[in-house]
Amino acid sequence: MSAVRVSSSVALGSRTTYRVGGSVAHEVVVDAASLDELAGTLASLGAPSIAIGLGSNLLVGDGHHDLTIVRVAVPAGSDDLSWSEADSGVIVEVGAGLGLPVVARRLAAEGIVNFEWAVGIPGSVGGAIAMNAGGHGSSMDAVVIAAQVWRGGLLTWRAASALALGYRTSAIQAGDVVVRVRLALARGNAAAARSRVREIVQWRRENQPGGANAGSVFQNPAGDYAGRLLDAAGCKGLRHGGARVSEKHANFILVDTDGCASDILALMREMRRRVAVEFGVVLRTEHRLIGVGEDEWPAEPAT
Repeated sequence: MSAVRVSSSVALGSRTTYRVGGSVAHEVVVDAASLDELAGTLASLGAPSIAIGLGSNLLVGDGHHDLTIVRVAVPAGSDDLSWSEADSGVIVEVGAGLGLPVVARRLAAEGIVNFEWAVGIPGSVGGAIAMNAGGHGSSMDAVVIAAQVWRGGLLTWRAASALALGYRTSAIQAGDVVVRVRLALARGNAAAARSRVREIVQWRRENQPGGANAGSVFQNPAGDYAGRLLDAAGCKGLRHGGARVSEKHANFILVDTDGCASDILALMREMRRRVAVEFGVVLRTEHRLIGVGEDEWPAEPAT
């Protein structure tokens, strides 16, 4: 029996952390044992395919989009995590569908350290590779050895050097599916690691807003912080329709229950315009945009 599950007319936007946005033609959920069926499945559906993680850094445009979304299934019991001792430390192998906070907490409890920083990032391991996620002084490029990636029917392990992990970028393409990841970590004190995890969670609660948001909206420009520029440009509390810039952190957008993706995009445009006018800096979004046209998110802001 196939473990490739296909759903049609999927309300994708409501399943992101923004909880707004439109639908896509198909969603394909696949496990590692069924990847040999994936190419045939995608070909039969016909629509362009995009792999996604947990939807925590994703903005889906309003309306319906002729796209196929691919996700890697999380095994029952979320046990897709293993490790082995090595002369250089601990080699950890983890399935791409697992959430970063889950992995960070489990490793800390085992006394495996240098991944505590990931507890504050609510994305999947696969998505973290695609975006080179990071925070609290570290990022995926500091710990990744290799990733197993499916592309067009071929499943291969790619060394970290071939992943081209840069600041919120990688060599992972839209149709690629990250399946598994190997990390180089270390043995440490479990109590200290758990304490570090708690500190990071507490810091996030104190310094970043809750509610319906998708984390940092814009990347930090070289030598500065997007949040500082947005704050100085008067963006805190700025509102458009059902979306507003957080009063706690100017690089976060919160969405009301009656908000929509177009409200977020309009607010993003105005935030970027203000910073461009005030400081001459063109901010780049950290969000991954699906079903958003050039007219909604132009390459350059209007000043």
